[in-house]
Amino acid sequence: MIKSISILGLVLSAAACSHRQAGEPLDESLLGAATHNNAAVMSGERDYAIQLAGRFAKEVPTTINFAFDDARLDGEARSVLDRQAAWIKQFPEVRFRVYGHTDSVGSSSYNKQLGLRRARAAVNHLVSRGISRSRLEAMVSHPESQPLILTQERERRNRRTVTEVSGFFKRHPTVLDGKYAQIVYRDYIASAVPATTLTSEQSLNSSLE
Repeated sequence: MIKSISILGLVLSAAACSHRQAGEPLDESLLGAATHNNAAVMSGERDYAIQLAGRFAKEVPTTINFAFDDARLDGEARSVLDRQAAWIKQFPEVRFRVYGHTDSVGSSSYNKQLGLRRARAAVNHLVSRGISRSRLEAMVSHPESQPLILTQERERRNRRTVTEVSGFFKRHPTVLDGKYAQIVYRDYIASAVPATTLTSEQSLNSSLE
């Protein structure tokens, strides 16, 4: 009886796999997140993403702030996002997440929607500066989870969005070739000047000659 059950199990297993072609990649949904995480570690992808995230946080401001109960961008916020966009443009293989935060005033459900509106406002501004929406993701973080200042009162520093590196754009040729180091160590030219400025300077020099 036991032998018959074992044979039946082997037959059922073979039948379940019979629709797969020889050499066909395994369905990652069957393997779970652990396999994906292990592959990222083994390839160095995760370490490189962490290094690039550190560079981003060091070289440009990652945070903007908001008025109370408001998701509109003021002049200072737009200026910071413009700097972020200039950095992001020089790393087209990289994806980003924008996390929206609120202070602790108001209900959790209302603040969740407000935080998401703030994240979307920041994403929309980055898109308006030429960043592909497919590289950006608006996220929300509950005010209780990551406040900068522990208070139940109004606090501008808690009303913010934070832009972070989330990983690599999988379909980009450089990433497909596994050239993560080349991406991470690419120079970011913070002092680059717009072409219009160069044109004006060249015109001025020409007029002086």
